[in-house]
Amino acid sequence: MLGNLRLPITLLFAGSAAAGAGTNIAVSAVAASTASFGHARAGRVDWRLVAWMAPPSVAAAFIGGFLAGQVSEALLLSVIAVVLLYSAREVLKPPKPGPPGERRVGTATRALGIGAAIGLLGGIVGLILGALRLPALIRIIGQRPEAAVGTNQVVGAALGFAGLAGHLVGSGVDPALVAAGAIGAAPGGLVGAQLTGVLSEQWLRRGIAIALLVSGLAIVGRLVFS
Repeated sequence: MLGNLRLPITLLFAGSAAAGAGTNIAVSAVAASTASFGHARAGRVDWRLVAWMAPPSVAAAFIGGFLAGQVSEALLLSVIAVVLLYSAREVLKPPKPGPPGERRVGTATRALGIGAAIGLLGGIVGLILGALRLPALIRIIGQRPEAAVGTNQVVGAALGFAGLAGHLVGSGVDPALVAAGAIGAAPGGLVGAQLTGVLSEQWLRRGIAIALLVSGLAIVGRLVFS
């Protein structure tokens, strides 16, 4: 959903950084929900993996959203920027072929850990962090890019609404900005989901890498010029 590109603009117009983060994650949740619908219809969602990854993401995102105002935003965004730029390089590498069933070993444990870590961080900074989760699904768990994209959107939507709930309890959101962002993000996410299966795996990897690179540079720019 590239909420990390939207976040600097949202923070600029929101009343506070915490409210901007809550507003941003709300818009991302709406966009991810519409995209999830398209991916689910196309059969690009691993529901077994969603069942493992979504619950820890939801719980951690709610806690992170509630604690948003207590953590150094600059430090967290710096870490996210580094990981995004690193992931842009890593996602271009094809998954290493291993013995049959190798990637299924420890999948549940990995999904739980990834879901909790990204959920907490995403709830705090106001991002569903699909750009971090997507490379993890491809490189660590071993999903194909098409299935990873769909699974990523479903988990991201759950994380987003949980993070929004945490922000509502804590710092709140800007309702006008949420409405304005959702009007554009919802149809955009649906159209993007329909285009996923059109691209070859190679081009999909390249597109994901470009999105990660742009996202990372956008956060670096916000840190430099803020």
